[in-house]
Amino acid sequence: MLDQLTKLVEQLAGDAIVKNGAIPDQFKNEAIQEVSGSIFNSLKGQVSQGNIPQVVSMFQGGASTSSLTSNPIVKQIISSVAGTFASKFGMQSAQAQSIVSSLVPTVMSQLISKTNDEKDNSFDLTDMMKSMSGNSSLDLGSLMGSVTGDSSTSNSLGDLGGLAGKLFGK
Repeated sequence: MLDQLTKLVEQLAGDAIVKNGAIPDQFKNEAIQEVSGSIFNSLKGQVSQGNIPQVVSMFQGGASTSSLTSNPIVKQIISSVAGTFASKFGMQSAQAQSIVSSLVPTVMSQLISKTNDEKDNSFDLTDMMKSMSGNSSLDLGSLMGSVTGDSSTSNSLGDLGGLAGKLFGK
């Protein structure tokens, strides 16, 4: 998944990274890697902290870039990447924040769009959740049913209190 995410960031990093003179040429690839790695690690961290309903909910529908800017998960990713950009690439904090604030919501919007597009198999939410949780037997249908309260898609997961245990195979 990380490789696919890196390719997505590369496709969208034009003005924010590739054409941005504030990021030295020798660091442009590293900046792209940093964005994709931070997105993956932040989502994985959210899943491991038990914020599964929030992650699944974010991916369940179309999300505009502007609505993602106020999403707590996306805000956390932006903060993490901006801090790294400022320290690694010698930028002012405001400049790093500006670059990352324009790129991360765009990447997340495309990622969400791709996971919801039946014609695009580059990102699959079930595979992503399995990868992030480390649980290869994860049943996303049950997970989504538990999150949405839809008993027709929920089976043995029960309430959300047991969801983390089920997700992590406990």
